[in-house]
Amino acid sequence: MRTAYKCRAYPDQAQASVLNRTFGCIRVVWNQTLAWRRHRYQAEKTGTTFTQASAYLTAMKATDELTWLNEVSSVPLQQAIRHQQAAYAAFFAKRARHPRFKSRQGRQCAEYTRSGFRWREGRLYLAKMGMPLAFTWSWPSIDPASIDPTTVTVSRDPCGRWYVSLAVEVPNPAPLPGTGRAVGVDLGQGFRGHQ
Repeated sequence: MRTAYKCRAYPDQAQASVLNRTFGCIRVVWNQTLAWRRHRYQAEKTGTTFTQASAYLTAMKATDELTWLNEVSSVPLQQAIRHQQAAYAAFFAKRARHPRFKSRQGRQCAEYTRSGFRWREGRLYLAKMGMPLAFTWSWPSIDPASIDPTTVTVSRDPCGRWYVSLAVEVPNPAPLPGTGRAVGVDLGQGFRGHQ
């Protein structure tokens, strides 16, 4: 089972600058890839695979106009492509609306997989940063050094507050013992169930 620990983060000025640049790069990658997908569908009437979108990202980074995309960690940029692919899958499965362009006014976030961060003794080191990112741990019963995050998401809300969310794999909880009592459930169409 997967769970996450969300904490307030306190980047220093240099870290905030790197993260803000990363957010901007993610937004550019998302918006340009989304525009390219739409144009490609209108022109060729064909969908786009993750591999094709990933190759488009590589091509964008090689252009003179967007060479600055190489100044930030490639991991969050690749994750943006992965999230866009998932958003399209949800749209075509009729579980979500069509993916939209990202704005700089909304919540900003960057997701790092294990190749984009180091977790050492409860301290978080993000790619392209020399010092650990300061954050407040709010679970006194859990030693942060004992967890092993699989992904880390750094975000900034529209009010300027910073957060870090650490996703970890944990064992499934044991089922609760039965009480021996019956329960009635109204499913809204006159059906009554019990156990």
